[in-house]
Amino acid sequence: MYKVLHDWMQRYFSDEEAVVLAVLLLLGFTLILTLGGMLAPVLAGLVLAFLMQGVVNLLVRLRLPERLAVGLVFTLFIGGLLVFLLVLVPLLWHQLITLFNELPGMLAKWQSLLLLLPERYPHLVSDEQVLQAIEVARGEVGKFGQLALTFSLSSLPLLVNLMIYLVLVPILVFFFLKDRQLMRRWARGYLPRERALLTRVAKDMNRQIANYIRGKVIEIFICGAVTYVAFVALGLNYAALLALLVGISVVVPYVGAVVVTVPVALIGLFQWGWGDQFIYLMAIHGIIQALDGNVLVPMLFSEAVNLHPVAIICAVLLFGGLWGFWGIFFAIPLATLFKAVLDAWPRQEPTVAPIL
Repeated sequence: MYKVLHDWMQRYFSDEEAVVLAVLLLLGFTLILTLGGMLAPVLAGLVLAFLMQGVVNLLVRLRLPERLAVGLVFTLFIGGLLVFLLVLVPLLWHQLITLFNELPGMLAKWQSLLLLLPERYPHLVSDEQVLQAIEVARGEVGKFGQLALTFSLSSLPLLVNLMIYLVLVPILVFFFLKDRQLMRRWARGYLPRERALLTRVAKDMNRQIANYIRGKVIEIFICGAVTYVAFVALGLNYAALLALLVGISVVVPYVGAVVVTVPVALIGLFQWGWGDQFIYLMAIHGIIQALDGNVLVPMLFSEAVNLHPVAIICAVLLFGGLWGFWGIFFAIPLATLFKAVLDAWPRQEPTVAPIL
């Protein structure tokens, strides 16, 4: 047993760089796993800095001084943040409050529609099944109401945390953009001089993670905006709220598109019933999802490392369970990092005894 372990260690950890890389990965995962909640503003600032660094690089290539480019991009970021807070947030909040107020009426209408099913399809649905479904729905709505009440009672700490984010995140974004090279030099000072493996993996992952974050945010904005325009054109209630859900759903591959279809269908069913408008709504929603998966995603993530769908789903479940939203958002980059490290890991091939 000892010889097997010794040979395995000799094969995969005989290189100094491999040991350093393993230690850095272990420390990084441990830090995020234990202190991820407290470092959430730093993660948010880092994500936003990744998004804007591409624009800064573009302006620098156009012969604009780097400090001026950083200042211009940061000013645009603050302007976009103000538009989001002063225009979009009030609209979303108004629609959310209206949805809360109309939930009892929605439940009553859905109950009347469900009660018609045994008459139309007596061989498929029974009265007992419909009543059981109604009781389950009432229980879920009751839990939803209790959650809303709990949220309202605990809203003061949430507002304090939100104010902290609104102050800290822009400051962190500014310094991540302004002192990017300084932070790189500082980090390099603690690494060994011979770091060809670390440099190769770091460059590859920096490019892929930056491309993934930018592509994913662009996908969120495009899907959300197109969905909002389509829902407004159809006259659907809560168009902004549902468009936000559709945009956020693209963060979770495969599962998000299925889950977000449920509230869209329920709102459409409550507003129009089983009519032509409801069919148009579901058809347009399906077309948007199909174009996102078959056209937009290949265009935005053409340079991404290919991962099997099973690997993506496992990564989402694992990292989402460990780190919540940020784990889901970074599930694919982290799985790509794991694959890139495995591909680049130095190893010694076992020696084969000569045949006499």
